[in-house]
Amino acid sequence: MQKLKRLLFSGTLIAILLASWFYLHVHSSVSLPAIPYDISIPAGANLKQVSQQLEDAGVILNKWTFILLARYQNQESAIKAGDYRFKENLTQVALLKALIRGDVIQNEIRFIEGWTFAQIRQVLNEHPAIRNFTTGLSEQEILRVIGAVETSAEGLFFPDTYYFVRDSSDIEILQRAYHNMQNHLESSWIVRAESLPLATPYEALILASIIEKETGLESDRAEIAGVFINRLRKGMRLQTDPTIIYGLGEQFDGNLRKKDLLTDQEYNTYTRSGLPPTPIAMPGLASIRAALNPSETDALYFVAKGNGESQFSTNLTDHNKAVNKYQKQKNNIMLPSTSINF
Repeated sequence: MQKLKRLLFSGTLIAILLASWFYLHVHSSVSLPAIPYDISIPAGANLKQVSQQLEDAGVILNKWTFILLARYQNQESAIKAGDYRFKENLTQVALLKALIRGDVIQNEIRFIEGWTFAQIRQVLNEHPAIRNFTTGLSEQEILRVIGAVETSAEGLFFPDTYYFVRDSSDIEILQRAYHNMQNHLESSWIVRAESLPLATPYEALILASIIEKETGLESDRAEIAGVFINRLRKGMRLQTDPTIIYGLGEQFDGNLRKKDLLTDQEYNTYTRSGLPPTPIAMPGLASIRAALNPSETDALYFVAKGNGESQFSTNLTDHNKAVNKYQKQKNNIMLPSTSINF
């Protein structure tokens, strides 16, 4: 009987000592390899794999105590994948909480106003934290995958900074940008000015993309929009250089020549009336709002001054004077912007 009591006492003592050791171990801070320290937990990794990774990296001293801690808290499957940054030494308890909460570093990608869809695809393909599923897909296939109803991807994605966790897909990011554009376009369409010569939100998007490419100056956007609206109402051709440049594609060498203005193609707004068939770039919210709430102006022409501003004119005579003042023709080269009328 005495022997049994001694065994029970010894067992209890050992259990207490082990429990005390475990408690102290998981509540003691471990010196990280560096401060701050970044580590990436891969998607699909189980508790043993994560624990081994943490031990190999020197974030924890013993993987088994971390495994026991997670199992004791019934959090064996709760660790979230992603990139983590630890800015101070921490205990295994604090580490497990951070991994369960998913306190991941937010990666980011930025789509810039005025970018084309080709530029969007390039930055998506080059981003190291994004999984690329659209690399081999055509533009139309991408639109089907993200659930878009349009036939051209140009201009459909809202320029913004998008945050995401590592290994997010390019499809997911494109879907977010597409829905953002749809939401902004819909809300702006509801509060549009009356009697605009724009039949659909998509036509507004096309016009907004032209405004985006014509100026980056906030104060000029609404008046440029007013010029284009006036020309559409009167049945005048838009005669805007950015549409021609877009239509030329890789043929454009940086110089817009008179022959480019005279050569007919579907984006040549000097030879064709109305809006081009699709947007020519990704407009920002300011350009969308300008297209749908243009300034009330009598101007029918504008020309770039060369300092970011535009000179507006109500008649061709004054416009030609402005062209001669601000944009000289050299070697048959025409400089942007809406600078001739025929």
